[in-house]
Amino acid sequence: MEKTITELPVKAKEKHTKNKKFFAKLKKKPPKNLDYLMQELHKEEFQRTDCLTCANCCKTTGPLFTNADIERIAKHFRLKPQKFIDTYLHLDEENDYVLQGVPCTFLGTDNYCSIYDVRPKACREFPHTNRKKFQQISNLTLKNVAICPAAFNIVEEMKKRVGGI
Repeated sequence: MEKTITELPVKAKEKHTKNKKFFAKLKKKPPKNLDYLMQELHKEEFQRTDCLTCANCCKTTGPLFTNADIERIAKHFRLKPQKFIDTYLHLDEENDYVLQGVPCTFLGTDNYCSIYDVRPKACREFPHTNRKKFQQISNLTLKNVAICPAAFNIVEEMKKRVGGI
């Protein structure tokens, strides 16, 4: 898995221009069955992919924390929300709460998340490949294929199945 993770940014960069063009076409004219196809591809890929062997998302990027996430996780730690923010988060340039640094504070050496049951919405939904109206998050997907081997595989398979649009 380490080799795959190391090679992923290079492979994603090689495909970036073609992927960007593909997503532009997809946005203009999404196939009627795109949501169904993405659900299917996501399910198929995650039957083969075990996130615990990778956890690259947790090692290299930090999720956005919504107010609901902050409330839920603070309660889990029996902290006041402001204390949780002061301890673990900061406001980024877009005024969103994010982790103070990466890798994620809550990621164990075994790649398990110590707050898995109360993790942020962004973590629960990552890599967002089974989301409805998938074509609307193309910029996010272009970033995620360089981080997540599963997202990379899903996009490559989607391109094969959707074709030239």
